[in-house]
Amino acid sequence: MDRPALQRWLDDYVNAWRTNDAAAIGVLFTADAEYRYHPADEPVFGREEIVASWLEQPDEPGTWDAWYAPFAVEGDRGVATGVSTYFDAEGAPDRVYDNVFVMEFTKDGHCRSFTEWFRQRPVPEA
Repeated sequence: MDRPALQRWLDDYVNAWRTNDAAAIGVLFTADAEYRYHPADEPVFGREEIVASWLEQPDEPGTWDAWYAPFAVEGDRGVATGVSTYFDAEGAPDRVYDNVFVMEFTKDGHCRSFTEWFRQRPVPEA
């Protein structure tokens, strides 16, 4: 894994999230991948379960935006940082999250381990 390959994977991750396409989600992960929404969570095991988990309560297109970028890459491991923003009915930012992803990849660029850390930014007072 290198920085350009990790950026492509992150872009594909956002696209899969945006489209809620099972095939686009599945191709990101190995058949036996582990996915954690929070570091202390029990992982979701396996590509099929990860896809099902993503699609259980999908975010509607247009209700959010996100960007992520490589922070560090070493061997088969990568760390990315980014921002996820959700919008209210009028299209104004409603919730903003700062994200950190810690990932391990196979040589062919599929993720075998994914752990997310996120923190919601405080809502500015009006």
